[in-house]
Amino acid sequence: MSSLLQNYNRSKLSFKKGKGSFLFSTNGKKYLDFVQGIAVNSLGHANPKLINAINKQSKKIWHVSNAFTIPEGEVLAKKLTKISFADAVLFQNSGAEATEAAIKVARRYFFSKGKKNKNRILCIKNSFHGRTIAAINASGSKKMMEGFGPKIPGFDHFKFGDHKKMEKLITKNTAGIMVEPILGEGGIKVIPTSCLKELRKLCNKKNILLILDEVQCGIGRTGKLFAFEHSNVKPDIVPIAKGIGGGFPIGAVLMTNKIAKSMKPGSHGSTFAGNPLAMSVGNAVIDQIHNKKFLKNISKLSMYFIDELNKIKKKYPNIIKDIRGKGYLLGIQLFKDQTKFVNKLKDKRLLTIKANENVIRLLPPLNVKKSELKIALNIINEVCSKL
Repeated sequence: MSSLLQNYNRSKLSFKKGKGSFLFSTNGKKYLDFVQGIAVNSLGHANPKLINAINKQSKKIWHVSNAFTIPEGEVLAKKLTKISFADAVLFQNSGAEATEAAIKVARRYFFSKGKKNKNRILCIKNSFHGRTIAAINASGSKKMMEGFGPKIPGFDHFKFGDHKKMEKLITKNTAGIMVEPILGEGGIKVIPTSCLKELRKLCNKKNILLILDEVQCGIGRTGKLFAFEHSNVKPDIVPIAKGIGGGFPIGAVLMTNKIAKSMKPGSHGSTFAGNPLAMSVGNAVIDQIHNKKFLKNISKLSMYFIDELNKIKKKYPNIIKDIRGKGYLLGIQLFKDQTKFVNKLKDKRLLTIKANENVIRLLPPLNVKKSELKIALNIINEVCSKL
């Protein structure tokens, strides 16, 4: 009997080591890992450069707290601002903390302008922004809210693609619109470029902040450093996490200078956030991912992967309904519940994970090899052929 709280529906499968795109179970079996910690291990398992960064920093200093200047964090923040829209970075420990901080920053901005009631955040219903109280209220999911009431005020919701409803919900008290450029847990649904551009125009017109949640879709996963870059829009606030740490817990909020000015000393804090060990890993991750050749390879190989998945869809039109996503944030939408399919893939040594709308998520590491993509394609095709 486990002493762990039973709040996860865990598989009995466990692993003793990983290498690149593969995991090796405690009973000696080799699995192709297209979960990668749910889009976290951006550079795969046991990446040599990340190991080196951790080893090197661990012999120096791990943690000092934000009462002191942390040079490693200064370096990473400078890199992120240099390669993005942002002027300032607030480091956190996770995606949920990053989205929470993004909400706080948006509200604080208008508060600093004397608009104390301009504090409501508009979000897509059944999106996913984390598991904290504010984040589940932002997500607007009845399932996630069950047993965690009462609802906290300050959030409004519209259905994915319902622009008319969204505009009607905007009032003088709306501070921000927060959306994922690609909904992850929500079913790998891509917000079209035209929609993101219209959101930007609308935010400008109504004096609202555009918050783009890139916790899952950011840091190279779509072939660009940020998913919103495909649409050529400039957000005001962007929470990130997952891929930035390559497996080490790191979150961050990127923001423009006008927003950053409202956050004074004491307005927000974290004991662990931005510690030297985490920052050293983050620097090693960014140094590898923010490389034109590396990002171009993601775009090239992921297009091959998507094309081949669509061929399988065409071959089995009664099983696969849709192939969704961009880069290596992909989903196979089935006509029926995906649980059986996921289990059969696992039996064939391919690890995947579910999302809403009967979607199976495929989240390989960003440095996955073409030969490994072919292994996954063969397994998916084989499972389809036997259903």
